[in-house]
Amino acid sequence: MAGSAVQESSHTVELDRAPLPLGRALAAEARCVATTLALLVGGHVHQPAAHVGDVLRFADGSSARVYRETVVDHAPLVAPAALVVEFRLRWIHGRGHAWFRAESLLNTPLFVGFRGFVSKLWLAHDENDVYRGVYQWDGPELAHAYARSLWWILALVSERGSIHYVVVPNCTRDDVVAARGPAGEAWWRVTSPS
Repeated sequence: MAGSAVQESSHTVELDRAPLPLGRALAAEARCVATTLALLVGGHVHQPAAHVGDVLRFADGSSARVYRETVVDHAPLVAPAALVVEFRLRWIHGRGHAWFRAESLLNTPLFVGFRGFVSKLWLAHDENDVYRGVYQWDGPELAHAYARSLWWILALVSERGSIHYVVVPNCTRDDVVAARGPAGEAWWRVTSPS
């Protein structure tokens, strides 16, 4: 992954950066898990159903259904940033997708405790078996730090070369989902919310 940024309308869209070194990524994940446990015990993690079932259509012609939402209690946003991640699972086909969606709830401790995390929409696989997550972060650098740590976990179960992410500073998750983010034809751009 080589990081780069492109100017799109009024937004600078920040593309993939290289994964963190493995040791740093593992340490970040360990801190995240500990923080997540405290958030869960304190009742600060929620799974609202308002977006579950929504179908998002993307500029690459694919569409995917929201199957879960995860939100943490948070202060007002200081530096909003939307993050969209995509990957294609290895060895998962047919009914295996239903198993993965059910099992994925167990992955919550791997992201909820990262500093700056606000919310995530979990999208089911699209027509090309690609999964996406659409996140709200408070701080674009914090979103990058998470995605660069996440890469190592996704690499264990994903097809080689299928892991990508984009950070859109000064843009909320809801702007991206409502197709109010930057225009264009990239894989992560929502063109039509349900």
